[in-house]
Amino acid sequence: MSGITLVTGGAGFVGKQLVESLRACGETVRSFDIAAAVHPDDVQGSITDIDALHSAMTGVATVFHLAGNAQLWTRDAGVFDRVNRLGTELVVGAVMKAGVRRLVHCSSLTTLVGRATPIGLSTADETVRLAPDDMLGPYPRSKLAAERIVEAAVGEGLDAVIALPTEPLGPGDDSLTPPTKMILDFANGATPAYIDCILNFVPVESLAEGLIAARDKGKVGERYLLGGENIAMKQLLDRLEKLTGRAMPKTRMPYAVALAAGVIDTRLIAAITGKPPKAPLTGVRLAGRQVSFSSEKARRELGWAAGDVDAAMAKTLDWMQHKQLLKPV
Repeated sequence: MSGITLVTGGAGFVGKQLVESLRACGETVRSFDIAAAVHPDDVQGSITDIDALHSAMTGVATVFHLAGNAQLWTRDAGVFDRVNRLGTELVVGAVMKAGVRRLVHCSSLTTLVGRATPIGLSTADETVRLAPDDMLGPYPRSKLAAERIVEAAVGEGLDAVIALPTEPLGPGDDSLTPPTKMILDFANGATPAYIDCILNFVPVESLAEGLIAARDKGKVGERYLLGGENIAMKQLLDRLEKLTGRAMPKTRMPYAVALAAGVIDTRLIAAITGKPPKAPLTGVRLAGRQVSFSSEKARRELGWAAGDVDAAMAKTLDWMQHKQLLKPV
């Protein structure tokens, strides 16, 4: 594709893989991130800095907006709104002012799960539409607000599509986003019990390919869920035990007990100590709703399907070993 491709959050876990995949396709790519620039054309800056944003948009043809706070807890919950909602508002404004041809906005599966989602087994795809009050915490609420900003701009003529990734998995997650941190804690024996939930992992390389497919083939204003395999927690632990040779927890914690622990850990202990809770309340609430996700629309309209999750998990564990994140057995 002619012109520069801009990736906000290009130094993040998914962003790094996307930048690499785009460059492998021969595209001229510019990363915009708060981290130090790596390539000569990269721009260091925050998406809440309007001047830096406008500078980054110079000569840009398409934008992938990945920058944001992807954690489920921060001591200052207002960070989610400032970075994820306001940051998206500023990115959209800069995109429209610069005359960028297409925006791919990266949202989150957490916008598809809410208070109205039943406790227990259910299914979801991108057709699910929930209200802000349905969201299960400040992170998903900020991501839903960002989606609404993009959709409103589409109504004003912006060419944009929305991608909703599930849990990215693979090597290189230096910031230890929640899915990677969960696997690391299980491997290190730091989690004595588990919640009976369903997880959906997508290999990070596949996710990058899905984002590119959304740009190239997605329909204006549409949402595309980019997910991989739905895996029950017990099944995940069995796979991790086989891959690592390490014993995984056998105790299943009832949802009500986990919810109470999440409330205490998040609202009391973390609030006092400032240390991230082991079980963020938002994460516990999401886990209690055992949702299986379908990416049929992405397969049908984008010609995309996720790669093998077990291979991605093995690569993740190898990376953890290389980074000396795994404790000796």
